Amino acid sequence: MFHWLEKHPFFFAVGVFVVFSWAGLIMILPTFTKASQPLVGTVPYTTLELAGRHIYVANNCSGCHSQLIRPFKNETDRYGDYAKSGEFAYDRPFLWGSKRTGPDLMRVGNYRTTDWHENHMKDPAGIVPGSIMPAYRWMFTKLADLDTAYAEQLTVQAAFAVPYNKPLPAKDGGTNMVKLADTLEGAKASALAEARTVAADMKDQDVKDLIAQGEVPEIVALIAYLNRLK
Repeated sequence: MFHWLEKHPFFFAVGVFVVFSWAGLIMILPTFTKASQPLVGTVPYTTLELAGRHIYVANNCSGCHSQLIRPFKNETDRYGDYAKSGEFAYDRPFLWGSKRTGPDLMRVGNYRTTDWHENHMKDPAGIVPGSIMPAYRWMFTKLADLDTAYAEQLTVQAAFAVPYNKPLPAKDGGTNMVKLADTLEGAKASALAEARTVAADMKDQDVKDLIAQGEVPEIVALIAYLNRLK
């Protein structure tokens, strides 16, 4: 049979296509089924976290840092538990990948703190010797785009039925809830309150001054997003 296939490349190609298609369906279909169920403890992004995610994407951070820990010992030893499909239930777009000029950041919130991120974004090589990451000092004065973040919250809620304002199971057995503000002003007020919590652990005076004026700099939104990654 195999010798016959080797002599007939067309049928050999058809056979390979059928085998790979069948194997692909066996692997992919169960994953799609699981992906429809968010992992316990996974909740939608807040307005501030979503604004930070936009900054992360806009600056192409995923070009150097993946967010996908594969189930291999050398990865789990370094980065933490491997990725599960339900953890990405509220990610649009996904930030998967294998390009790692820098470390995978899927669980960076478990081992890095707000003040570490603050210093690292100002002077990466000063915190991590040998780092080739550029500094992002302008984020300490440039304001985050909360309007777009809130608009995305409204869009994904309508299009994908993201469960804002609904209790979701927490890992400790309780419930978590992320509220969607009724107005843009309410969303900004909620984001500012969350930003104050983040900024309380920072030392940069420009950041503190902007927060006191009711503004949210990009660095605070980005750190809120990075702290969320657990």
